[in-house]
Amino acid sequence: MLLTLDLNDARPLHEQVAAAIRRAIGEGHYVPGDRLPPARDIAAALGINSNTVLRALRELRDEGLLEFRRGRGVSVSARADGRALLRERARELLDEARKYGYRREDLITLIEELA
Repeated sequence: MLLTLDLNDARPLHEQVAAAIRRAIGEGHYVPGDRLPPARDIAAALGINSNTVLRALRELRDEGLLEFRRGRGVSVSARADGRALLRERARELLDEARKYGYRREDLITLIEELA
């Protein structure tokens, strides 16, 4: 798993980790049934605390993207779909719009104009 974190991103690290995993699932790098590396391995690769990774994994489990199985690790849920990637990109778009002073409503209007 090739994950990267943006040191200039103001979001908490666990949110960045969750976003990176969401993106990997949405782009098809991981498909339903695939097992993720252990949290400590992900943490070591990113140079962060394993509790941060565990927090991100729990968030993704709560969203229905991941399943935790005792003795079998963490795997991508059978319910995972492209919606995860779209949701993450929408979050990134909202963040980018805020940087330029646009509100959520402004962004909705812009999208409606494009449709």
